[in-house]
Amino acid sequence: MPLLVVGISVVVLLLLMTRLKLNGFAALLIVAVGVALVQGIPVAGIPDVLSEGIGGQIGDTMLIIGIGAMVGRVMGDSGAAQRIAGRLLDAFGPRWVQVAMVVTAMLVGVTMFYEVAFIIIVPIAFTLVRVTRVNLLWVGLPMSIALSTMHSFLPPHPGPTAVAAAFHASVGHTLFYGLFIAVPAGALIALVWPRLPFVRAMNPSVPKGLVSEREFTDEEMPGMGWSLFVVVFPVVLIAGAAVIDMVTSGENAFLNTIAFIGSAPIALLLTLILAAWAFGPRIGRSMADVSASCASAAQAMAMILLVIGAGGAFKNVLVEGGISDYIKDVTESWSISPIVLAWLIAVILRIALGSATVAVVTASGVVLPLLAGSGTHAEMMVLAVSCGSIAFSHVNDPGFWLFKEYFNLSVIEAIKVRTSYTTVLAVLGLGGVLAGEWVLDVLSL
Repeated sequence: MPLLVVGISVVVLLLLMTRLKLNGFAALLIVAVGVALVQGIPVAGIPDVLSEGIGGQIGDTMLIIGIGAMVGRVMGDSGAAQRIAGRLLDAFGPRWVQVAMVVTAMLVGVTMFYEVAFIIIVPIAFTLVRVTRVNLLWVGLPMSIALSTMHSFLPPHPGPTAVAAAFHASVGHTLFYGLFIAVPAGALIALVWPRLPFVRAMNPSVPKGLVSEREFTDEEMPGMGWSLFVVVFPVVLIAGAAVIDMVTSGENAFLNTIAFIGSAPIALLLTLILAAWAFGPRIGRSMADVSASCASAAQAMAMILLVIGAGGAFKNVLVEGGISDYIKDVTESWSISPIVLAWLIAVILRIALGSATVAVVTASGVVLPLLAGSGTHAEMMVLAVSCGSIAFSHVNDPGFWLFKEYFNLSVIEAIKVRTSYTTVLAVLGLGGVLAGEWVLDVLSL
């Protein structure tokens, strides 16, 4: 049974990493090869499947994570991250630092990928931890939860946007309705989860090499204007391109240029150039100093990228092994509410495959025939599939490894924290969608 294979592979992976203390990169590759053999993938084709999985995952994330880490380190080494962190503390106070992170993450995360927004904001979180001497998860976890919610629930992020197109739903209405679900659910979990006893028992340290450990005087730090401008710059480029794409159609040179500049890798590359000047020669630092900051960030990111790439290989083996087709065949005959069915199929696919995008696309294909005669609002079906795809993030999800490595957690700790919060978010999302469908039905009477 394919789902049994998934379950056993996860258990084996955990044993390799916890009992045998095997490196995550090697453990993931070993398990991926084992699953490929069990699932009947031809032996000669296994290396290609692994390479495609690694290449696809690294291709999507290396530029974003690599360039973003360099921007963060340049900001940290110049004092810009400390300037922003200090201003947040002045505005909200140490007591409300979590609220500051949630507000910042939600504003940035509405239009930006989880990975992009995470990489941009996390240097500020690291600096806040160093300045306030609080637990890393106390500050960083609310940020991650808020970003996860925005990325998984709402267009213009890839999963919800793809499902909206499949269901012929209005992207604008989906975003509008989704905000009423995502904002309260995300804020609630973001503020509750760091206070849970099993989370407070963890006290991870900030990973070495990703943030400057120097404390700057007020005179040494760049001004707040330039510090904030560099952080906001990629947000404006990416958000602007997303908004223009939603309200326009067709192709021309202007729209193509906007799409190019607003793509995450190009927006971050332009931000790195801006940061290199703003926090280099403009404030008296040499380009050699800026280059040293970039090199330090790249060295710190090497193992993180390898582990994320291996996670992509594991995911690709599961996809190529036909597990998504098996789940689709099994669930097609289920007779339950279309909203609950859409959510449940997305959850099962997410558990089995790790990829939220694969989960939402496959789930939408299964429930699409039910939409026409069900009377269910298409936008609510989109949200049901989207919030289901966030559930049970675990070892076959490359985003899980980004979370684990940046917050310096063990595999078991990451499962306790991330798998639990993503699952509760998915359940709250389903409740919000069912309530939203009821409200729309009442208003349409």
